[in-house]
Amino acid sequence: MSTEVIEQDDIVLEDNQLVCILTGEVKKIKPQESNLQSIILMLNEEYGFDLSDMERDFAIQYTDPDTGKPKKQKVELVVFEKGKPHEQDFIIRICVVQDDKVKDTDKKKGVKPTLENAMGAVESCEFGLWANGSSYHYLQKEDDAMGFDYEFVDLSDFPGEGETLDDLDRADRSSSKKPANDSLIKVFKRSHDYIYGNEGRKKDAFWQLLNLIFCKLYDEKRRFMPSEESYRRKFWVGVKEQNTEEGRKAVAKRIKGLFEELKGDEIFSEVFDGNEAIGLTDKGIAFIAGELSKYSFLDASVDVKGMAYETIVSNTLKQEAGQFFTPRNIIKAMVEMMNPTENDRVLDPACGSGGFLVMVLDHVRKQIAAELYPDLDGPLLAEKFNSMEVNERVREYAERSIFGFDFDPDLKKAARMNMVMAGDGHANIFHVNSLAYPNWEHPAEIEKIHSAIGTSLSEMKDIENRYGNDAREKFDIIFTNPPFGAKVKVEPEIASQYFLSKYSDAPEVLFIEACYNFLKPGGKVAIVLPDGILGNPNTLPVREWILDKFKILASVDLAVEAFLPQVGVQASLLFLQRKTEVERQLAQDSAEDYEVFMAIAEKLGKDRRGNPIYMRDDDGAEILFDTETKYVVHKRDGSLEVKTRREKLKQLDDDLPKICLEYAQFLKSIL
Repeated sequence: MSTEVIEQDDIVLEDNQLVCILTGEVKKIKPQESNLQSIILMLNEEYGFDLSDMERDFAIQYTDPDTGKPKKQKVELVVFEKGKPHEQDFIIRICVVQDDKVKDTDKKKGVKPTLENAMGAVESCEFGLWANGSSYHYLQKEDDAMGFDYEFVDLSDFPGEGETLDDLDRADRSSSKKPANDSLIKVFKRSHDYIYGNEGRKKDAFWQLLNLIFCKLYDEKRRFMPSEESYRRKFWVGVKEQNTEEGRKAVAKRIKGLFEELKGDEIFSEVFDGNEAIGLTDKGIAFIAGELSKYSFLDASVDVKGMAYETIVSNTLKQEAGQFFTPRNIIKAMVEMMNPTENDRVLDPACGSGGFLVMVLDHVRKQIAAELYPDLDGPLLAEKFNSMEVNERVREYAERSIFGFDFDPDLKKAARMNMVMAGDGHANIFHVNSLAYPNWEHPAEIEKIHSAIGTSLSEMKDIENRYGNDAREKFDIIFTNPPFGAKVKVEPEIASQYFLSKYSDAPEVLFIEACYNFLKPGGKVAIVLPDGILGNPNTLPVREWILDKFKILASVDLAVEAFLPQVGVQASLLFLQRKTEVERQLAQDSAEDYEVFMAIAEKLGKDRRGNPIYMRDDDGAEILFDTETKYVVHKRDGSLEVKTRREKLKQLDDDLPKICLEYAQFLKSIL
């Protein structure tokens, strides 16, 4: 999806206000209003209904069956038949939207008294949705057996613009909807909460959900497998299958079989030990599969998938001493400034859940797509990001060039899953203590690393192999946010391997030297470091070592909010290039003189509590921008239609995108 800022508007927003996507009116931010905005966007982008065919707060008129008197019921959102007048007789979808605290069984605001009542009053409306942000109920209205009244049937989804219910049930339907806005985050959270609350699996709810996410990904990837001449979905739920025990059994059988199949697959088997099982009830499997099957994970943007994935990972895996997620905007800025290409071998020696590696993969994917489809841009180019040609090049790139090491075996697994979710066919993620490398008490894992390095050297025709298949001096670019802080201790035996341990045994200091060791001469590193290293008098010898071994490319000071609310630490981004031996000798013989890019990111798009902050005018009011959003709708005949939506949007107050642009200009100026 591409957005282009057209012009600044003069509407002034207070902190507790938003602008309705549908009407352009200023509304107070309340849970119900936020849920409604999410539903409007979902119906527009995912289901293909035009905003011009929607109306909010519509009064439905009906006759009270008890008194015979006319009555009205206001519903939050209705969709009219395409291009028809906004009259009750042309309503084809009714959406009742409540706040998160209203239960679906509520006597006044639940499904029956609101949605069923409204659908019963509108002859033309067959499908409806009741939503409260965490619970979604799709209904179909059918005539009862006697033909005197209606009955309402639960569905796992309802049809989009120009679709029928039969279209949703087709096993040869090759793609699901591309998630818009926060849809995928809500689906992941809803699924996790269901397993946690209804399946009695509080200890492994996260891993059970990931097993099912993997099934979905594997099923989508089957489209690209040579053996799949005529693709048929296996990970799907018929719109009414959840309603019967027989249907739920069929779903569970289909998906458990798929899980066993994927555990034997060459790519996916590397994520699993082999003894994992889907331990949910048939009802649980059918519910989660019904939620996940609505969306295409491969076609979702990396930002959307990454946010959704990290939302559940960060709530589950313990953030041990010094371990926390690097915010996505910081990762993105570091990758954009280093600009990795298909020819670069990349490592993150403290990869965590794989945030840097996924962003590198996405960065290179976009380069490959632009090269293969030079005549396309915007959303039509984005549609090609997961084409067979792009996927194959990306798979080959990741297989030979992307490496991640982490000390935590759970994070190794989470990183592998994140990489596969990003659309990668293979990832060289290994369980190893990077500071201890190559001495590590798991020789089998070291052997795997050396084998992967050997394959990479061969495929990239890399003749610089001073250490054979050893990972040292093999990488063109390193991205990392190493663990740091007083609580993180490095064993003396490991620390003693490093020259810098004479001055400090802090892991972040030793990681600088480890990165130097892993880099080729001339290779580059982008690293997050606490400001103490760069400013404290007692770390002067460390800075002198860095200046001797590296050329400083850039330094970006981060605001204190960077890692809050996870941890409060003042940090900077340091971009370095390992000097060749000749460059070191020349620098020692004469004073070095080169330009260094320096910037301060005073705003990072969030406050100390992690809440987003937006651009404001001189009076402190949030600025709205007239924005043209282009998006693609998949039509029933398989064709694509680019649509445009004009809306007024706030923009995050984040200096990092501007700093990336300035750095690009800086590089041009010094060439």
